[in-house]
Amino acid sequence: MRGPHNIFRLIRTGATLERTGAMRVVLDAFQAPPSLRIVARILGWPFKFLGIKGDPALPPATRALTALGPAYIKFGQILSTRPDVVGDELAMQLRVLQDKLPPFPTAVAKKTVARELDVAVETVFADFSEPVAAASIAQVHRARLADTGEDVAVKVLRPKIERAFRKDIDAFYLAAQMIELLAPATRRLRPMDVIAHFEGVVMGELDLRLETSGAAEFAANTGKDEGFAVPEVHWFLSSRRVMTMGWAEGIPAGEVNAIEAAGHDRAALGERVLRMFLMHALRDGYFHADMHQGNLKVAPNGDIVVYDFGIMGRLDEYTRRVYAEILFGFIRKDYRRVAEVHFEAGYVPADRDIDEFARALRSVGEPIFGMDATRISMARLLSYLFEVTERFGMETRTELILLQRTMVVVEGVSRSLHPHINIWEVARPIVENYIKDNVGPKALFRDLAKTARVLARFGPKLPQLAEAALIRQGMPDEPPPKSRRVMTLGIFAAGLLAGGAAVWAFLLL
Repeated sequence: MRGPHNIFRLIRTGATLERTGAMRVVLDAFQAPPSLRIVARILGWPFKFLGIKGDPALPPATRALTALGPAYIKFGQILSTRPDVVGDELAMQLRVLQDKLPPFPTAVAKKTVARELDVAVETVFADFSEPVAAASIAQVHRARLADTGEDVAVKVLRPKIERAFRKDIDAFYLAAQMIELLAPATRRLRPMDVIAHFEGVVMGELDLRLETSGAAEFAANTGKDEGFAVPEVHWFLSSRRVMTMGWAEGIPAGEVNAIEAAGHDRAALGERVLRMFLMHALRDGYFHADMHQGNLKVAPNGDIVVYDFGIMGRLDEYTRRVYAEILFGFIRKDYRRVAEVHFEAGYVPADRDIDEFARALRSVGEPIFGMDATRISMARLLSYLFEVTERFGMETRTELILLQRTMVVVEGVSRSLHPHINIWEVARPIVENYIKDNVGPKALFRDLAKTARVLARFGPKLPQLAEAALIRQGMPDEPPPKSRRVMTLGIFAAGLLAGGAAVWAFLLL
């Protein structure tokens, strides 16, 4: 569906922001300079009549994003977790986007369930409620299983949601192309790759079979985490457009006053949200990548219950080590080491000055150490970080987009529960434990053991592989058959030694 018609969609986006009054609200929230306000006014006002009216009962920003469609709503959900960036008032307005959007009829949801599960709804569920939550992609109904009486949450995709998302993403691709064309300096941020990554994430979120699988894997990884719970999934009642899992009882994480009234320790909860995210990202390499307030509840026993597993993040072991070393360097104020890690990982071009980069990192880190969250302007910090990355030619790393985005969201949730949280103090024990176990002599021996085990698996094939390699080379001075056999036996022996080393390493570790 990509084509010139997307130009109209982009114009209509600006017109909708202008018509609903959201343009001014957003520019105010981001403290936009006068020049940008003038440009936005010039470009938006003439096309105001093309804008979507939206629901007049909603606040301007919420009204505009809801009218524009699901992809815009996703963006609003992220902003809703960052009152330090957009202001308390706008963040509170946008929180409606997390789970309080207009639902579609229950009759349509029941038809979807019956069609997807190939069974009458009344046969499986003794009760099936009206929607209890509605977000950009799906809505949730509370139901009770007819055979066991267990309360469950039934998630059903919105009708034709795939087509709606596709239209938005196509327009985003055009916007990214225009940005790259008109502002060459932004190419290092790889706008097209970012949109492609977003597309992959969203398309995965539209298949609830993948979400069911993600929930099951996440539950297995976190089963022993104290104070953290994941509802059980029901595989036989889940499909591409329907997902069923245990009902999560508790107070939504966004209802801070209710959490405090129930006697829960808000400070401890805020620290636990951040701590659990870091633990899952570093320890497991698999984390919940959509941890806004709408996907978290505080159970009566004080556990944090997480749900909605449509967006999950995964990090390979190398990336985890890089990420941990960067955090560890910041925690220890070892900015030289932080700079070295960036260069070693290829995040910064090799021709840049490492000492200058370390000095720039110090200017970012020092002002926020020892401060609680209320004294840090995240908006200014992010702005300065952008300047630093631009000056040193750092490109966007698409493999880290979900991690970086989730860090922003999780920190926002933690700050809403515990306004005076010190993120570095909370992160220190998690990162130190990971570094101790995964960077150093112990990790080196474990890596060697893994390498030896891989080599050992090829032991029986090493003679044939060596023979084939020698034949392929076709060198005129090939060793005679006897020498070749000796060489082959030597390689085979090396394979056996590697296998033995693997066994010993495994026993020792």
